[in-house]
Amino acid sequence: MSDTAHGITTGAVARRLGVSPTTVRSWDQRYGIGPAARVDGRHRRWSPADVAMLEEMCRLTASGVPPAEAARAAQQVRTGAETAVDVPPAGTGRAGPGSGLPLGDVRQECRGLARAAVRLDAPAMERLLQEVLAEHGLVTAWEEVMAPTLHAVGRKWESSDDRYVEVEHLLSWHVSTALRRAASTGPAIASPTAPVVLACVPAEQHTLPLEALAAGLAERGLPTRMFGAAVPAEALDAAVRRSGPAAVALWSQARSTADHALARHIATTAFGVRGARTAPLVLLAGPGWLGRPPAPGMVRPTGLREAIGVISRLYGEPAGDAAG
Repeated sequence: MSDTAHGITTGAVARRLGVSPTTVRSWDQRYGIGPAARVDGRHRRWSPADVAMLEEMCRLTASGVPPAEAARAAQQVRTGAETAVDVPPAGTGRAGPGSGLPLGDVRQECRGLARAAVRLDAPAMERLLQEVLAEHGLVTAWEEVMAPTLHAVGRKWESSDDRYVEVEHLLSWHVSTALRRAASTGPAIASPTAPVVLACVPAEQHTLPLEALAAGLAERGLPTRMFGAAVPAEALDAAVRRSGPAAVALWSQARSTADHALARHIATTAFGVRGARTAPLVLLAGPGWLGRPPAPGMVRPTGLREAIGVISRLYGEPAGDAAG
């Protein structure tokens, strides 16, 4: 049996969270939030529920919660995540061993989307995504249905010896399709308005959170320019200078991809006529930016809802939840 059948290593967990392996080990030693089981009684192997616990630990400490208090709360997350969703394969009554996704306490729509994803039921996924967007709005659909399901599939893949890759790819495609469709149905945008530039930093391939932000801004009639994954620094610099944006959202999924020097460069890039030159507000979006306070000219929103609010205020729009 492959080692990954027992869970993933501390190094793999650290890369996923964007922290050092030493930090993960210290949390285990100081606060007792290590893996629930160890291979041969010695080697740490982190299950999906363990990873969910550490993700909550990172989220809480980044928001200012003391580590000891955060650890107690994070352990409760593991208890909830250990209850997996049984997803029967198409044509059978029960799921095979280990086929459940570690979702924990989530909306019923999230469970339905997970079941459809594991069955590779594309029509069901499309229907469910359309329904949740129509009923709950974009922000709630992303934060409480799409993102939790994507994270559960990712955790399952990491702990299942590279199984479920096809599930992740199909689910990502349908989420992306739903987000782009939502963006295309927003109100007409006045072309002279300064846009918002959306881009992943170089070496960063995760675009779905930026697609969600693009859709949320489109719902408010705010203009965007989406440049997608792994934008080279030179290309990003050219895009900013040519478009004169009001804001630039830079996505980084892990600390290994966060480019603070590039963010500072963009935040100090001035454009416009002499005597009235301006620089864009830089949004440090994603968990990769955690660990350092934002420099002048930058903000670090905690999620999609806050990012939409920050950008809306730049355009004189109310920061209320118009996107759901």
